[in-house]
Amino acid sequence: MEDLKMAEKKLRIKQVRSKIGHPADQKRTLEALGLRKINHTREVVATPQILGMIDKVKHLITVEEI
Repeated sequence: MEDLKMAEKKLRIKQVRSKIGHPADQKRTLEALGLRKINHTREVVATPQILGMIDKVKHLITVEEI
């Protein structure tokens, strides 16, 4: 079980652009990722669901692997 936890990739995501003027679904996606303000940073596990959300708002955030 611990081997699976070690294999999970973690990502650091940071909001770098404002959500103002973007569609409501993109605003909700940022909220679901836990990003509320510009320069807010979160560390998340790279699941398929998270990667899909990141792809949807990739123009508003930066992503780096930890």
